[in-house]
Parts: sequence; structure tokens; C-alpha cells
Amino acid sequence: MIKPLTSIFCILFQFFLLIPVAGAKPAGASSSKTHAAFDKLVDEYFDFYFRSNPTAATQAGFHQYDHKLEDYSGSAVEAQIVGLTKFKTQFSAIQASELPEESRGDLEVLTSSIQASLLELQAIQMWRRDPDTYTSGVSYSVFLIMRRNFAPLDQRLGSVIAREREIPKALEAARQNLSNPPRVYTEVALQQLPDTIDFFRKDVPQAFQAVKDPKLLADFKASNAGAVEALSEYQKFLRNDLLPASKGDFRLGAENFARKLQYDEMLDIPLDRLLEIGYADLHRNQQRLKEVAAQIDPHASLAEVLADLRKDHPPADRLMQTFRDTLGGLREFIQQKKIITLPSSDSPIVEETPPFARALSTASMDTPGAYETKAKEAMFNVTLPEADWKPEKVEEWMQAFNRGTIVSTAIHEVYPGHYTQFLWLQAAPSKTRKVLYNASNAEGWAHYTEQMMLDEGYGKGDPKLRLGQLLDALLRDARFIAGIQMHTGKMTLDQAQKFFVDEGYQVPPVAEEEAKRGTSDPTYLYYTLGKLQILKLREDYRKLRGNEFTLQEFHDRFMRQGSVPMKIIRKSMLGSDGPTL
Repeated sequence: MIKPLTSIFCILFQFFLLIPVAGAKPAGASSSKTHAAFDKLVDEYFDFYFRSNPTAATQAGFHQYDHKLEDYSGSAVEAQIVGLTKFKTQFSAIQASELPEESRGDLEVLTSSIQASLLELQAIQMWRRDPDTYTSGVSYSVFLIMRRNFAPLDQRLGSVIAREREIPKALEAARQNLSNPPRVYTEVALQQLPDTIDFFRKDVPQAFQAVKDPKLLADFKASNAGAVEALSEYQKFLRNDLLPASKGDFRLGAENFARKLQYDEMLDIPLDRLLEIGYADLHRNQQRLKEVAAQIDPHASLAEVLADLRKDHPPADRLMQTFRDTLGGLREFIQQKKIITLPSSDSPIVEETPPFARALSTASMDTPGAYETKAKEAMFNVTLPEADWKPEKVEEWMQAFNRGTIVSTAIHEVYPGHYTQFLWLQAAPSKTRKVLYNASNAEGWAHYTEQMMLDEGYGKGDPKLRLGQLLDALLRDARFIAGIQMHTGKMTLDQAQKFFVDEGYQVPPVAEEEAKRGTSDPTYLYYTLGKLQILKLREDYRKLRGNEFTLQEFHDRFMRQGSVPMKIIRKSMLGSDGPTL
């Protein structure tokens, strides 16, 4: 404990601050020195981070670690904890008052991010509890090299070989690390593993079929066979050994849940108050859903109107093209109505979700990192029905891609959602804001745009589009509530699944997927959280700007902040903290 300064020393210290003395440096020099030290420490931190997380380095656009795979061993986890703790101490020693405003925000974000990482490694410990951490991790690591054309094909195959050779060791570390996982975690891992194995058997070799070098091809045949064998053995281990022993509890508990929100989202609102906010938004959207349904058919029940809406979907083999057709209209509307500046005329590639990510995703956006200079393409992934599904299950799945939801999803993922935010991220003002990811910012923005675009007139008031938007809003409201309730012991997995159906109006296959996701993505309330925070920020900014307010200027300025929590953005845009909700 540091003892307080004596009164006489405090007086003398203040005196010397006010009166210049011989040889003293001007205040500006001290601030400049602090700023330089901070920038140096930021670079050192990210060097450490990318050495420990080479897949993240590849994704960000730093390719010096492309031949490396994460070290998943327990000793490597301990080394990360030591390193993170050291950087936490070093960042804490930086005098924030001597930094410019933007860097002060970065300091807060970095400190909070490090605390989040330590919470994960030391308390939550998904590396001990979730077997899918390993299979999804190694698959994505290879997928990034395979999918993005940032280097010649032979060079990228060399990196794939290097990473594949490490996969058996990674899965052996998984066997050593995993201890009494929740049964649902092991079930999800087993659900995804057949597609993951097929990915290595079929997709990876197909991606490199143009390579002609015999030595490289021989090395690849060996490394890929080794990866397939290791994954197959891991599958047997999960099914025969781990699944019977999977009796752990997926719940974080109230304390860890609140700390995760505090560090990930810089949010310190009590969980009881968050539940009130979530239920209030749920009830608003439920009431609005009923009103819009009555506009469509005042003589039909809500269930009948929703059933008709869900039947209004394209055939499964036309789903991808339907999304492609939708994107062009969205882009044109944004430009005509001056919604937001679009930094590029390039559009993302619409393609099927990678095999290893299908179990917990209906649609997603896969964008390159802000530092990628060559492979700039982005992929809009859509999960199609599985080939072996029965017609009834295919129909249920496709009902989640009704006309209203297709528009809402295209807005969320592409225009002006995630893809548009990615285009802006390349011009973010600092490395911290380009590299770190904040969920309530990214997902909150994408969810906010679903409502905003219709509010601004997209679709010309078509009630079916509004119904689709509201169904997506209710899905996010259900996530908000179920995540808190499941992880604080107030709701079981089965009850959560029922909640998605009864209160979120989701079809059973989606409800099942969403409830399972909530067990391993506990704070997926960040969609609704971020949306509500942006709506409040927009209203506060409108009051500040008065007659000078324009939607495009607000959105552009929001985008310039980069991927940081709303607390930091409010300081920059409004000049003060204030409540984010």
C-alpha cells in the first residue's frame, strides 16, 4: 500500500509544478515523451499478441507468422498470462493526462482488452472447457491461408503445410487441457467435426490443385493426411472418452458475466438493470410486430401472418443469387439517400459458409484485416441446408431466409453493416482501433442499420420487410435475455430454446442453434446493447449539432472512431462521458 504524501511535501510539490526551475523541461516535452513511450509500448504489445496468436496476425494482414500455428499447450497459456500481466502493469504506468485525447481512449481500450484476456485465460478458461476451440481454431488458421490470395499459391501452400504439421500437436494439447466440459460443448464439437474433416479432405486440396511443384505436393499430401488422421482420432476421443465425461456447467455465474461485460464492452450496468432494458426492448418489438402483422392482414392471427411470411422464401438453390440481387439495391439506396459514405465500389463475394463454421451460423461476413495490402476481397457467407437433410428440415431452415429476413441480413452483413464498417476500418486513426475488435460496436452497428435503413425509407414501407426486421430484432432481444438468464442460473438450455420460440418468434431449428450458441457466447447481448447505445448517441449528437445535424455526417464520424466501445466514442463525439444507455 502506498502511503499518502505529508502535507508539507504536497505543498512543495505543487509549488515546483507551478514555478519553472533551471533545467526543467517544458510541459509539452514531457507529453511528447509520454506519447512516444505509449506508441512504442503499443507496438511491443501487438508484437507479443501476434506471436502468441499467429492466426490473428494472418487475419490482420501481418504475414510474418503465416507458417506458425497457435501453441495450445498449458505452458503456452501460462506464458500468455505472464506476458499479459506484464503489459497490464506497463500500460497502467502511462500517465493518461499527458496523452492526446485519442491515445487516452486507446489506453483505456488496451487496458480493458488485456483484462478481458486475463479473465478468459484465468477464470472462464474456454481452453479447458470447449473442445471446439481447437478444431475451429486450426481449421480457420488454414482457411485464412487457403482462401486469401495475398501471396503466390506455392508460397501459401508452404504456409498451409507448416500449419498442418502442427495440428496433431494442437489436438494432443486439447486432450491434455480439456477437463469436464459441458456436454453441449462436446456435442457441438462433434456436430462440426465431420464437416471439418471433409474440409481438409476435399476443400483444402482443391484450393491448391494448380500447384505443380512435386516436392511441395508430396509434403502437402503428408501434412494433410496427418491433419485428417489427427482430426479423426480427436473425433473418436470426443465421442468415446470426452462425451461420457462431459458433465461440466456452462454457466459463467453473475460475477464473471458482469466482469466480462465490464472488460469486453466497458459496461458497468448491473445485470438486473440490463435485464429490464432487454425485456423493455423485447416488449416494444413484440408490440410493433403485432401492429405490422395487423397491417398485412387484420383478420389473421399473428401466427398465421408469420407463417405466410416464412413461406415467402426462395428455393434453396436460389438463395445465394437472391442475396446477390439484394445487395445492388441496397448500395444504390445508400448513395441516393446519403446514408453513409461508401469508401469503395467493390462488393463482397457471396459464397457458402465454410464447413467448420456451419453449426452455429446462418450468415456471416468474413473480411480481411485492416493491414492486408493484397488480398482485399471479403466474403459474405450464407449457410445452405445440408445435402442429407429431409425435405421438412430443409423447409424449416429456409423459413429463416424469408424475403424480409433476407433484406435484414443483407443490410446487417454488407450494406451498410459489417462490410461497410470494414471499408472504413482501414482508415481508423490508430493501430489499436484497427486491430482490436469490439462486439457491441461492430454487431451493434450492423443491427442498428437493419432498423435505420427501413426508417429512412428503404423498401418503401413494405410491411413484410418491416416484419423481417422486427423478427431479427426479437432474435437479438432473445439473445440478450437468454444469455444473462442462462449464465446466472435462471434459465436452462431447454428453457432458453423455448424462449426463442415463444418470445422471439423463431422457428425451432434456429431456436435450437441460438440457445446452444448462448452457452459458449454468453454475452451475445452485444447486438441489442450496441444498437441501443448507438440510437442514444445519435439522439444526443442530434441535440448537440442542432440544425447542422445530418445522418451521413453522424454515421461517417461514428465510423472514423474505429472498433472501440461506445464509452470511448461518446467522449470523442460529445466531449463528455455520460451514460451510454
